[in-house]
This record gives sequence, C-alpha cells and structure tokens, in this order.
Amino acid sequence: MPSADSSARVAELLTSLYTCETSDECVGLAADLGGVIKTLGLRTLLTEGVIDNLRTNALNKKSGLAREGAVLGIAGLCRVLGKPAQPYLFTLLPILFDLHADKGAPVREAAESAANAFFALVSPYGVKVVLPVLFEAMNKKWQSKIAALQFLGRLATVAPIQTGFLLPEIIPEISECLHDTHDEVSRAATKCMMNVCGVAGNPDIAPHLPILVSCMGHPTEVPACVQKLSATTFVAEVTGPALAIMVPLLVRALNERSAAVLRPTVVIVDNLCKLVRDPAEAGQFLPQLLPGLDRIIETAASPEVRALASAARATLVRVGGGVQKDAAPSGAAANVPSTEDATKVVKDFAASIANVKVADSYATTAIEHIVQLVRELIAAEAYSEVEWKTTLTQYIQALASEDLASVMAKAIFTHYYSLEKKRRGMESTDDDEEEGEMLCNCDFSLAYGGMMLLNHTTLRLRRGHRYGLCGANGAGKSTLMRAISRGQVENFPSPDVLRTVFVEHTLQGEDASMSILDFIASDPKLKHIAVAEKQKALEEVGFVGDRLTQEVGSLSGGWKMKLELARAMLMNADILLLDEPTNHLDVANVAWLEKYLTSQTHITCLVVSHDSGFLDNVCTNIIHYERKKLAYYKGNLSEFVKVRPEASSYYTLSSSNVKFTFPPPGFLQGITSKTKAILKMTNATFTYPGAPKPSLSNASVTLSLASRVAIVGHNGAGKSTLIKLLTGETIAQEGTVWKHPNLRIGYVAQHAFHHLDQHLEKTANTYIQWRYQGGEDREVLEKASRQLSDDEKAQMEVPIMINGQPRRVEFLLGRSKLKKSFQYEVKWIGLIHKHNTWLPREFLLEKGFQKLVQAFDDREASREGQGYRELIPAVIRKHIEDIGLDGDIADNNPLSGLSGGQKVKVVIAAAMWNNPHMLVLDEPTNFLDRDSLGGLAVAIRDWGGAVVMISHNTEFVGALCPEVWNVEAGRLTHKGKSDVADSAFEDHEESARKIAEKVAAKSGKKKLTRNEMKARDVRRRARHLKWLAEGGEKEPDTDDD
Repeated sequence: MPSADSSARVAELLTSLYTCETSDECVGLAADLGGVIKTLGLRTLLTEGVIDNLRTNALNKKSGLAREGAVLGIAGLCRVLGKPAQPYLFTLLPILFDLHADKGAPVREAAESAANAFFALVSPYGVKVVLPVLFEAMNKKWQSKIAALQFLGRLATVAPIQTGFLLPEIIPEISECLHDTHDEVSRAATKCMMNVCGVAGNPDIAPHLPILVSCMGHPTEVPACVQKLSATTFVAEVTGPALAIMVPLLVRALNERSAAVLRPTVVIVDNLCKLVRDPAEAGQFLPQLLPGLDRIIETAASPEVRALASAARATLVRVGGGVQKDAAPSGAAANVPSTEDATKVVKDFAASIANVKVADSYATTAIEHIVQLVRELIAAEAYSEVEWKTTLTQYIQALASEDLASVMAKAIFTHYYSLEKKRRGMESTDDDEEEGEMLCNCDFSLAYGGMMLLNHTTLRLRRGHRYGLCGANGAGKSTLMRAISRGQVENFPSPDVLRTVFVEHTLQGEDASMSILDFIASDPKLKHIAVAEKQKALEEVGFVGDRLTQEVGSLSGGWKMKLELARAMLMNADILLLDEPTNHLDVANVAWLEKYLTSQTHITCLVVSHDSGFLDNVCTNIIHYERKKLAYYKGNLSEFVKVRPEASSYYTLSSSNVKFTFPPPGFLQGITSKTKAILKMTNATFTYPGAPKPSLSNASVTLSLASRVAIVGHNGAGKSTLIKLLTGETIAQEGTVWKHPNLRIGYVAQHAFHHLDQHLEKTANTYIQWRYQGGEDREVLEKASRQLSDDEKAQMEVPIMINGQPRRVEFLLGRSKLKKSFQYEVKWIGLIHKHNTWLPREFLLEKGFQKLVQAFDDREASREGQGYRELIPAVIRKHIEDIGLDGDIADNNPLSGLSGGQKVKVVIAAAMWNNPHMLVLDEPTNFLDRDSLGGLAVAIRDWGGAVVMISHNTEFVGALCPEVWNVEAGRLTHKGKSDVADSAFEDHEESARKIAEKVAAKSGKKKLTRNEMKARDVRRRARHLKWLAEGGEKEPDTDDD
C-alpha cells in the first residue's frame, strides 16, 4: 500500500497537472507522475483513483486547461509505464478520440499526442481489442473519424497478419466513411482502406487495389471494375483477407442485371475459389455469395451465364466445405477456447506461479486483457514459444515480476500447445523427452510463387536425429530445404554457427569435361582440405581406381549423386539436407547410403524422399506438413502411419487419389498384331568419347506393342546408354537399330527436367504449345539422329545418276507405300518440282541418306500423331489433367514455380501429347509421391503401347514388367517372359500374311456368290451323271468341289 506521503505526492501532481500554464510544464509533470506510479506499482492507478481523476478532468467542459492537462497526463503515463499499463489506460482511449474534435486547438494537439503514445502500447494481437473503440469513433464527429481512420491505418502497417484476419469486420466500417460528405474524412478513409487492403499480400489483386477501393465508395464503377478484373489471370493462393476485399465487389456485381457484368463476375468467383486452400477461409463468405449465384442460376437469360454460375457455385461450395447456414466454426476458429475457459486457465497459472489474488478488480483487468491476447494467438495458430512470451510477458508484468511473468507466459503456452498437439494427434516432442543438442528452434513462415506454404510454424532440429520430411507434391518440402540452405528461413542460425549442406540433383549442369578428382579439388568451399583427404572421401563412396579419372559428364545419375554426397561429407556439415537422395541409386548403393547415414551420430539429416523403405530404415523422426504447419512425430515412417493411418499411401501403389490416363497409341501401318516387332536393335556397341571401354557391347533387343520391359543393373552399367540408342539420342558405332518408319516414341529422360530448363518462364500449357506448334516434336530435332556429321554433309553433295544425268538431293518431299517398304519423293537441287523423282527407301539408305530418311519418317510420324487432336489451350489442359496435374496450375503457374513431382507430370504429359506407340521412362518414379506413383502404375498397366523403363524401385517394376533386361558392365542379358514375336517389318511380312490366311481359312465357311453357286451345281450334276453311267462308289458332295 502506498504511504500517506506517496498518496499526497500523487494527488499534488494531479492537481498541478490541471493548472499548468504551458504544455511543456504539463509534459514534465506527467512524466513525474508516471515515475511515482512506476515506483509505487501500477496498482496505484486504481487505489489512488488516478484513472478516474484523469477521466473526470478530460471530460471537464468548463476548463480547457483541465482537459489539456488530463490528456497530456495520459500521454505521459503511456510513455513512462509502457505496455503493462495498457489494460488500465484502455478505458480512456474513447475520450482521446472525442477530444480530437475539441474546440480548443491545444486540447486537439494534446489528444493527437496521447493517441500516438497509446498506439505504442498496442500488441499486434491486440488489434481486435481496439477495433470496437475505433468503430465507435468512426460514427462521431468528423475530426474523431479522421483520427480513428489514421489509427487503424497505422495498425495495419505494424500488424498486417492480425489486421488481415479482421478485414471482414473492418472493410464495411471504413466503407461507410468512404461515403462521408466531408472531403477530409473521405480522403482519410481512402488512405486507410488502401493500407488495410494492402495486408492481403495477393500479387494478383494488388495492382487493382486503387480501383477496388474507389469502387467501394462509388458503386456506379462496379461494371468497369469487373471488366478490368476479368482480364486478370489469378494464379496466387487466395486467402481470407483477399476474399474479404473482393467479396463486397462481387456481391454488388452479382446483383447487376447486365449479362456483360454477370458473366465475368461468375468466372471471377470460380477462378478465385479454385485458388483457396483453406475451406474455413472460403466458408465464411458462403452466406454472402450464394444468394447472388442462386439467383443467376434461376433467372439469368443466357444459358452460358447460368452454366458458368452453376460451376462457380459448385466450386464455392466445394472449397467452402458445404452450405450449412448454422454450421459450427471451422478451421482455426473452432479451436479457440471460450473466454470463460481461457480466464480459468490464466487465473490458475497466475495464482499458482505468481501468487496473484485473482479476485480483486486490479488483477481482473489485467487477466481479461491477457485472455483476449491468448485467444487471438490461438486463432492465428501462432504456436511459437517465443511469440507467446514476447506477446504476453509485458502485460503479465502488471501482476508479477519480469522473471515470474516469463515463467507464467511459458506455462500458458505449454498448456495450449499440448492441447493443440493432442487435437492433431501429434506425439509429444517436448525438449525434455528428446535427446541430443538443440541445433535449431525457430518460428518462421514460408511462401513461394505467390503461395503460402508454411504459416507461423516452428522448425526444431536436434543433433544426430534424422528427420523425414513428408507431405504431398507441391507442399513445399524441397522449397523449405532450399530456403534453409540459402539462409532465407527467418530466425534460422547463421552459417558460421550452423553449417548446412544441400544435396540435390544439380551435377548435370556442371563442367562435364573435368575429371572427378579435379572437380572436387576445384570446389572453392573445399580448398582448405588436402587432396589426399578428398581422394579418401571419394574412395569411401566407391570412386576407386580408374573411376577417379573419369569425366564428370560420363557418370550415370547414380554416380553423380554419390559424387554430391562425397562433396557434402567433405564440408563437414552439421545438418545434411537430402532431396530425393535415392533417385538414380541402385539397391546396393541405397543400402550403402542407409548404412552411412545411420552411422553418423554427429550429423543431423533432413530428408525428402518418396522411397518408403528408405525412410523406414533411416528416419528417427517424421516432420509432416499439416495445414501449413510442421507437425513432429517420433519414430520412422511405419510408426508415423500408426498415428496417422491416412498417410499409408506412402506404402501402397494406389490410384485412389490421383488418376493418370494415357492417350491410346495411334495406328501403325503393317502392324497387325501387338506382338509384332516395332523396334529392333542388333549387335549394337557404343563408346563415350574418351572412355577406355564401351558402355554397351553387342546388345540385341526387340520390342513390340505388347512389351513391358524393365532395364535393371548397377549405376554406370549402361542402362541409360541403351535407352539413348533405342530412342535415337545417340547412334551406335557398331550394329544396327531399326524401328518402324511411323513409330512415335515418348521419352522421359533420367534428368527429366532438362526438357523444361530452357522454358522455366512458360506455363505447362504454353510449353506444350511451343514444343508441338511446328507440326512436329521440337525435342526430336535435337537428337543425334537428326544432326548431320561432316561426312554425311559431304555425302549430300555426291551426285546421283538419274536417267543418265547427275543430280544432288535437296530434300525429301513425300512418301508412299512400295511393296513391303516405302518410296520417297526427292526434290533435286536446281530443278523444279516437275522433275521430282520417287526413289525406294533401300536405294536412299544404300547411298548414305539414313538421317535424311529418318528425319522425314519422324516428321511424318509426328504429323500423324498430332492429327488426333487440336493444339489449343483447352485440349492441352484436359490432356495435362489426365496426367494428374491440376488444370489451373498447368494454365497459370510458370514451370519455375512447380515442384519436382509436378514437373515430372508436365514432362510425361508433353511426351504423350502426340499419341506415341512406345513410352520410354528413365527413372520415372523419381520425385513422384506415392499417390502419383500409383496413378502412373495404373496408367501404364492399362495403356496399349510398348513401355520400356529404368527404375531401381523394385515394387514399381515388379508390378508392371514381366520382361527384364539386365545390363552389367555393358553386357545385356534377357530375363523373364517375352511377349515379342521376333519379326521385322520388311523380313517377315509374307510369313505373317500366310499365318493370317490359315487362321482365316479355319475361322468358318466362305459365303459363295450367285455365279459360284451355279458353277458348283454344274459340277455336281456332271459328277452325278458320270456316276449313273459308270456306276461304282458315289463321290459325296462337299463344300470344296
């Protein structure tokens, strides 16, 4: 309790405050008053009647000095006492806004100063507490309105996230001020509205904010605004704040009568809602938008508008989670405790930790404010201990010392965070229950490509633990690891404190001509390490003997990955970031990697992988993406699935969630059976430039439409080389590769992204348009089989004798069937078209024009394939959706913003566009999640063309491929059952025809013509007359006579 002297001193200062002759004197006395109260304790504000005294004098209409002194006293207390005093001074805030309209200029200036001082006390999570006062001021005198609008505009700047949550409440109140007849109020409202709408952070809407805000104040501008918005392509994620800005405009537009306004409006509603990820954010706007859409569906004159409105309504209901009018709160709002429950929790901790007497009015005021902040923290799902302690501790100091306030804030956080973990089914990961040094414990948010991936979540990593990062394709797993490696995660320890190394598939872009040892030695980050140590690290991962001098460009995908791992090992990382480390690794190397990672007790690993067996064998913990948060689970993937059964798709090949549908292969002339050969390689040998021995020797294979072939073998054995020979990427130095002239091959390379790397600014849709717009596949033009060597160019100059005249080939113009082969129309250099000549295929091949003939065959095959459908955006979108990629992503998101799994789907879709007869997949399972893997497996199983694949995923291969080609040290051996009939197009046409005739003869009786029946009757009558004349055994009538 304050002493009598202290009480007298407070009373004296208050009295002097109201009689000061100058403002400076008032400011000094207010500071002194604040110092005395701070010394005595904040309870003095109530026990000595300071708050009531200030209120009484601030409302003293007879004395301007009293009003000015009281307001300056409030400002002084705000500055000196700080945030702990806010709950007690808050009751004076309405008076400050009222006094902005005071008749005395000194009072108005003092009120503005006090409002600014109070602003500094408001927590970002206290915005909702202040809003009722601001809304009340917006309905008073014009000076009060301006003050409240300015205050709210500043709040949006310092608390954008919290303001964004409250936009549905804020925008209607500011809109009323936009219509105010006082110009200054209208201008202040416009500026405030721009500030609060800016917190939405939507890059698609941001350029249109001026016209949107103007439209809120001028309803006649709605049609023009809708027309401008209709020209916008919405691609960024749409959140609640963005909808809060757009919905008022859309509601007005839906009530228009003009079809020219209604049509783009319903399209905008549809497009916006498709980009909403959180049902709760869309659900809150269902009651506002549904009536307008229902009215259009029932009454619009245009069938097209009615259909579009129906589609928009279906999208809105789907993303909003239903149409229940009285539904319980959803999303984060459903988890916010009631005021009564939260008050009980806070009071219990206050009594047990700080020994606070929670029943008195002083404690009750502080607790009420703390409870409001707790509920806002929970609503924002800001489950970070640092965030809670920063927000609550200063206000708890009104009840306890700073140390006890910090303990109490942590206790409140722990209580509610444990409830949240229980609600999510998360296993406890409290510090006390985990072993190992805490390397990282930071709160952060992560966005990429206009999409919020993680919002106010916590990253906790301990030394020696191996974390599996799990989530659907596009959730942001690789983006998170890349952000960590680049130092873009807020609050993450700096590189000099914590060394992280990101291991990903990037070596294909490095200098391919360097030897492996030189490549490691040239790394600037490893210059301090001795060459012998570098060589030892390389030998540990398998680079021994001649492999050390190999060129980087000659390495297979698996060996490139091992080289990256060796480089990471040499960097002596604290945290190893592994993005799909088992891609391109064979079984033996995967086992080696598992053994290596599990033996490292000092290194922490963060792993993204779709290999469920690898995650099971390696991981000690699972980090799972759940509603833009990171959820932590102890144990490996199997243990995680026990807690979250819906994650079992990581184990099984299922297409229940993702369905791929491949277009049927086109017709191949002369191929009457699915077991007839369409491609044949005989005794092919290939050696890379500079390599000491061939990568593939004397390989012979045959493929038909029924083929389902898996190519297996160790890394570097020659599997990818075999694929490249089959597809024409490279040309065999010995042996032959024959394929049907009209054969179209869809090829997905091992480093699938090389197809897309030159087109990252394009969308998936525009990439396919570019690739096929010339009538043929532009990727085929880059193959080695289309590039002329110097010798072949010289051969083109050699004249051919035609009708006794020497002629030189300019190009091939046409093709037609000639017996069992083809003939080609040749255009001659220097001669007009009437002198063109048709020459047999064999003649042109004999003269050395193989590539010219091959190029023409490829062009004809591609042209035939594209004849099945139009190369227009709508058709391409449907095709891409059939391969499992969302159509909106395909139309709007640039390739640079897609995840690895999404890019693989784009590559597969592009390869399948021209209806190929054969699909070649080099490591198709890399980067695909389990659902997508299941969809791909079902599509391959049901497809009617040939499939050849390299994959180390034994589950995937075993389910699809009865035939196996094993490549070991460049030698090819066949295993399993072959569905191929070993026949070639030229050589076995006649035998196939005879077999077909025999089958046809046995199939049933031949129906005779009328003349044939007459001739048969004549033969039978003659035979009968002969028998009558000669006697003997009568010859029976048969169908063959």
